[in-house]
Amino acid sequence: MSVEEDIIKKARELSSYIIEKRRDFHMHPELKFEEHRTSSIVLEELENLGYEIHRTEKTGIVATLGDGATVALRADMDALPINEENDVPYKSQVPGKMHACGHDAHTAMLLGAAKIIADMPINGRVKLIFQPGEEGGLGAKYIVEDGYLDDVDAVFGIHVWADLPSGVIGIREGPLLASADSFRVKIEGMGGHAAVPQYAIDPIAVAFDIGNAYSKIISREIDPLEPAVISVTKVEAGTAFNVIPEYAELWGTIRTFREDVRNFIVDRMKKITKGYANSMRCKAEFEITMDSVPPTINDAKLADFARRVLKNLGKIEVPERTMGSEDFSFYTKKAPGLFLLLGIRNEEKGIIYPHHHPRFNVDESVLWMGAAMHALLAYNYLEARK
Repeated sequence: MSVEEDIIKKARELSSYIIEKRRDFHMHPELKFEEHRTSSIVLEELENLGYEIHRTEKTGIVATLGDGATVALRADMDALPINEENDVPYKSQVPGKMHACGHDAHTAMLLGAAKIIADMPINGRVKLIFQPGEEGGLGAKYIVEDGYLDDVDAVFGIHVWADLPSGVIGIREGPLLASADSFRVKIEGMGGHAAVPQYAIDPIAVAFDIGNAYSKIISREIDPLEPAVISVTKVEAGTAFNVIPEYAELWGTIRTFREDVRNFIVDRMKKITKGYANSMRCKAEFEITMDSVPPTINDAKLADFARRVLKNLGKIEVPERTMGSEDFSFYTKKAPGLFLLLGIRNEEKGIIYPHHHPRFNVDESVLWMGAAMHALLAYNYLEARK
């Protein structure tokens, strides 16, 4: 039996273990940088397998095994502030918190891979990254800043994917997920009685104009063949039906696949905000309210490599790009990287809901494939480097 066949055999045998761990994590969800219980379980499992352990970013764990050329495998651990609506035996036991994006499965799959890797010949070093704070916490950014990617030759990550049929492997080179920015606009006018608007300066009217002007950046200033999104998602203003308020605020997000396009959009939004406000005798401030998440760009050579390595594991498709974002992109800016998808949609089992939905679930019968994918990629990459 070849090493690859042995990896797949062991992954199948670990299916019950992976499902058990996933269900345990699912019942005890923890939000970004609160993953103390999850990381303590991960730590104990890895120590028992003989990995060298490093703690990072409060609840993060980086574990290494071997020496030489280094391949990194990443799983995220945090849950979301969502109240679960699934009626399953492993339903979240924490009101208002739920693993609605599959990070419980990611952690369990990488633990399964850790067991396989610890028992197989490796010609180099494997680095396992159990990352906190992916959901808005930029955990990957901090792990990169701490130097854990400095010696990495390639990094792989896997996300369970609700848009792909169960067991289908998604591999796409180039842009896969978009960048993400959050913006806030504060407009200062002059309050007054709504019956006599001529004596006031209405910031709400200006907010409407600014929001509409933002949409014209996409329709009139960006190449129609270049995907980009500006969404105003929150508006705050006013206290009563007959009062023109002093202030109005807009909040929203920007998504692109290219950083130069992102920078152009931000620059235009700043100028439009200032110009409209000045023309209407208001003051306005535009600010980006979080560190920008870069687009996730998959390395073409690693994509070809993964297709060869995983062709006997399951059906491989080229997934659609999405304007969603992933902080795995911080790793791919530091080292060649590949973010793969594993389909978990199963209509017969009622597993049909999208990520971040209160009834999101995963087809657990294919989670062993995630462990096999991790181990096959790590083994074959290091074999090619020796």
